Amino acid sequence: MGPFSTSLVLSKNSDERQGKFGNNGRFCKNALKNDCDPALRDSITIMNVIGLDIGGANLKASDGNCLTRSMEFPLWKQPDQLAGAIKKLLQPFPPASRWGVTMTGELADCFPTRAVGVRSILDAVSTLRDEQDVLVWQTSGEFVSLEEAREFPALTAAANWHALATWAGRMAPAGPALVIDIGSTTTDIIPLEGGIPVPRGRTDLERLASGELVYLGVRRTPVASLITDVTLWGEETGIARELFATTLDAHLWLGHLAEEPLSRSPANGKPCTSEAAGDRLARMVCADRDLLSSTEIQQIAEAVHRREIALLSAALKKVLSRMKQPQAILLTGEGEFLARQLLEIPRSRFPCEEQIFLGDLLGSMHSQGACAYALARLAWEHSGEGGWIS
Repeated sequence: MGPFSTSLVLSKNSDERQGKFGNNGRFCKNALKNDCDPALRDSITIMNVIGLDIGGANLKASDGNCLTRSMEFPLWKQPDQLAGAIKKLLQPFPPASRWGVTMTGELADCFPTRAVGVRSILDAVSTLRDEQDVLVWQTSGEFVSLEEAREFPALTAAANWHALATWAGRMAPAGPALVIDIGSTTTDIIPLEGGIPVPRGRTDLERLASGELVYLGVRRTPVASLITDVTLWGEETGIARELFATTLDAHLWLGHLAEEPLSRSPANGKPCTSEAAGDRLARMVCADRDLLSSTEIQQIAEAVHRREIALLSAALKKVLSRMKQPQAILLTGEGEFLARQLLEIPRSRFPCEEQIFLGDLLGSMHSQGACAYALARLAWEHSGEGGWIS
């Protein structure tokens, strides 16, 4: 049985599920509102909807309008503390009558299987449930109850990308299009047709094989997994195969990401600053700042950056080879800056009529938590209060 075989058997009524949230060619104007528009805010507040995106390293929540939050949480280390972490994440939000839930954290290696991970995460959500209506998004293209989500874990696992693409498709309601979401850990390249997600793969395995999932992000990817050597003083110098530095350090040094002096998320638990990033990058060639100047640190950071662009470019070309020329490419995520750089490669390689940057439309806060934001919007619409806006 080939890697794409499971995508052919999604669930009962899969055709209905695939099209249930389609826009039938209509453009959802309110999908673009991001500035706490009073009229929109009032209508959303009636529902008090929250979208929850539960990952293996980060938790994200959004009300789909005014507030999107992200919080680091190493699920693989502390699975029994997930419920408490979600509760902390939700503290700034008013009580919600409906939660929309999606996840990728089931892949964390604290769980023996993904199915066990799905059910464990749903159990954590369930313990926090008061009187909320909890809906779980599946890759079949619909919300289901907690009970049905537990029953069909293969459809519940790693579904956040599908929720994002379903909502973002409102901005490209006609013809072929792409969504590119570059996060801290992974990159999603999702084909759309008529505003509807039309992926070749549905599971992580299928999507890795199709090029629609690239396990590469702008913070957590180890440098040693990307490059094997770097040119220093005209010599090809090998890289230490240790977790001394990640892509975060390359982007801090290059100025692509803002410093966060209070964060201790880097590989060595030291500050998230350019200076500390230089120290970590130096370790990648078994050196320190006594041995390397800023010139050599720059060369290491640029080598990492070039490799990121090369890997993403190859995946994008693979996906584009199976579809008609996209009329629009929608870009989002914490690594939206990297997506911009990717598309700056001569336009003849990645032609499209329009590039839509969700960071420009929604603001960086919502773009970086785009899956949670999209999920809140979908849950609001599902309630019947949001409706379909023509």
